[in-house]
Amino acid sequence: MLPVFAELFGVSVDELLGLHSGGAGRRGPTPLLQKQIERLKRLPKAQQKVVMQMLDGILSQSGR
Repeated sequence: MLPVFAELFGVSVDELLGLHSGGAGRRGPTPLLQKQIERLKRLPKAQQKVVMQMLDGILSQSGR
């Protein structure tokens, strides 16, 4: 399950777990999905619920 979340957020499993070695790390533009998640967090709770229901519906159709 962790590799799925790591891929979703565009980070390594180590970074996801906070085990980043302290090196230069990955730099560059924020992945589009991360930007969208940040925007979703700023929506009112009712709108967040609608978006999450839509995502759940689409993801359940894909069978993953």
